[in-house]
This record gives sequence, structure tokens and C-alpha cells, in this order.
Amino acid sequence: MTETLAQVPFTVTAGPLRHAQYAELVASAPIHRIMLPSGEPAWLITNYEQARRALHDPRLIKSPVATANVGRDVVAPEVFAAMANHMLNLNPPDHTRLRRLVTTAFTRRRTEQLVPRIQQITDELLDAMATETLADLITSFALPLPIAVICELVGVPANRRAEFHDWSSTVVTGVLAGPDALAAAITALVSYLRELVEIKRAAPADDLLSALVAARDGQDRLSDDELTSMVFLILVAGHETTVNLIGNGMLALLTHPDQWELLRAQPDRLPTAVEELLRFDGPLQVATPRRTAAPVDIGGVTVPADEIVLIGLLAANRDPACTARAEALDITRTDNPHLTFGHGIHHCLGAPLARLEGRIALGALLSRFPQLRLAVPVEQLIYRSGVLMNGLTTLPVILR
Repeated sequence: MTETLAQVPFTVTAGPLRHAQYAELVASAPIHRIMLPSGEPAWLITNYEQARRALHDPRLIKSPVATANVGRDVVAPEVFAAMANHMLNLNPPDHTRLRRLVTTAFTRRRTEQLVPRIQQITDELLDAMATETLADLITSFALPLPIAVICELVGVPANRRAEFHDWSSTVVTGVLAGPDALAAAITALVSYLRELVEIKRAAPADDLLSALVAARDGQDRLSDDELTSMVFLILVAGHETTVNLIGNGMLALLTHPDQWELLRAQPDRLPTAVEELLRFDGPLQVATPRRTAAPVDIGGVTVPADEIVLIGLLAANRDPACTARAEALDITRTDNPHLTFGHGIHHCLGAPLARLEGRIALGALLSRFPQLRLAVPVEQLIYRSGVLMNGLTTLPVILR
């Protein structure tokens, strides 16, 4: 462990520099003492093996106390309760109960049924782009596709999606968005979700929220706060991460032309390509925070009880211990045990949907715009500042 607080690249906006700083942390120690943007001290795990163990260590517990970065200190307790009572913040047996209820509604079959609609939305967005020579791949494609998909899945009407994205983007930026902006976004989003739950309760439809409202396990069902919190998690996590998967993935391919050409020539490699892109420049910098329930030895350091611990996914995925030549992009890689979707009981429930959208989106771009290339030097591209997300603000491209 470093003796002083490590400098963590949460606010570094140049992608190569962000990865370079994480690589330095990986090389210097498996765990680091850091300061969060909220002013709270914490620990950051950057070693792959330690990160993998930590993701399912029962002594590293989920707790709303460890989630100040998403608004605990800026909104009223009843508002925070309506966004924080989801399974990502809970431990067994509460986590087990919620995951069981949610899984009855958010099934693999429901995800697979989305394939034709995802393809249709993709084609419509690419048709609109095809009339132009230049485009911002984020605003024209990587952003509207997953927003449309997740909002249709949940049941958010089209005329509310722009507002929803504005609120969501502010929430995932956390305290770096400013306390007033963060509080306003959380309050507005929770208010809308409460309204939406009541609409689905009164008039159920064929969507995920209606299924969540109806979900039962014997006499058990989701409470109002659990409903709004689960929809909050699905909407925010279900689109923000996929935006980054598509944007970061396309940038990685465009800056590695040999991999771009290989995937164009062999599109059947898309499943392994998506896994490699998830590892190489994943949509998240860290997993959501844990707190130590007891002293825990991590990488030779004893972390005291009641300390915040962050698991560095971006760092661990490029640790040489993860896979051979971890610093290289290789879409043929089959040994790819990346941690992007987590590990253990908190493994991402939406991982199949993210993979599905990634395959359809990237495959369509490769097919429709085979001469796609960057419109600006890579040094000019900016990543969003924040603790959790790792994604581009814009991706200007020349389409043909």
C-alpha cells in the first residue's frame, strides 16, 4: 500500500491517461488509501485477484451508508429511500429476497424477445445517420439506442426519455455534478418513478415495471420504495453502462484498425469481441461501494472495520494477472475472465441485455459504415468525470 493518499483518476478526462494512471496503481500495490470526491476516505483495490475475491467476500457488505456519492447527504431521507432500496445496495437475506422477486419479472426470455425491436431501433438510427457525412456517434447512436431499449422494456413513454436521461446523467456523475444539481435530479427522478408506478398499478401493460408491480413470491412482494428503487437501478444502470460499452468499444476498434478489419471480415467474432471490449475499456471505473463489516486482510493490508472499499474494475481488467497481454486489444481472446459485470451474488442481472445490445449495435455499424473513422485526433476526445462511470462525452466520426 502507498504511504500517502493515492491520486485516483476519477476526474481524469483523457482515456489513455486514465488507464495509464490506473496501470501505475496496479504496478505499485494491490490496494490504495484514497480520498473520494465527497471528501470521505476510502480504499481502492486495483489487483485482479484481490478484486475478484472482494466482489464476493461476505465481510465487504453493501450499505446505503457507503453510497453518499449518489445523494444520501443531499436529499430528504424519504427520497433517498425511494432510490436506494434495491438489491445492489443490500446483502443476504434481503438481497436474496429482492433478486428472487426481480428475477421472476426480468427474465432471459423477456430479454431475448427484445431482439427484433433492438434491431429495428438500431436500423432507424443508422438510417438517420446515413444522410450525413459527419456524426457524433454518442448523441446520434450510442446514447439513443440503449435509452430507447431500456425505456421500452420498463415502460417509460417516449416523451419523457430526454428528461430521464438528463436526470440519470447527473445522478451517475454524483457529487461532481454539484450538490444542488444532484439533489434536483434525484428528487425529480424519484417523483417521476413514483408517478409511473401508480400508472402501471392502475393500468398494467406488457412491460417490466408492470411485471415488477405484479411480482410475488408467496405472500411477498416489492414495497413502494423497493419498486421505485429497482426501476431506478434498471433504468440508470441499464442505459448508462450500455452507452459506454458502445462508445468505448467503437473507439477501441477505430484506434486498432487491425482489429476493426478483422471483425469486419469475420463478424462471427462479435461475441468474443464484445467481451474483449468490455474488458479493455469497460463502462465502469469501479464497482458500487462496499463497507467492511470486520477487519479484512486485502493484499497484505488490514483494512479496519467500517471503512469504504472500492473495487477497481477498470484497473483489475488490465492487470496482467487477468489475462495474457492484458494491455493489448485482441478480439480473438478466449481467456477473458473480466470483472466488468461483477462476480458472485451481485453479478449484473442485466448483463445478457448489455451483451445483446453491444453485439447488435457494433455489428450494424460495421456492416453499414465499413469506412467509419475518427473525425478528430484521439487526444481531443474527452471522458466524463466521475467515480463510477467510464465513458466518452462525444465521439465525432466520418461515416464514409
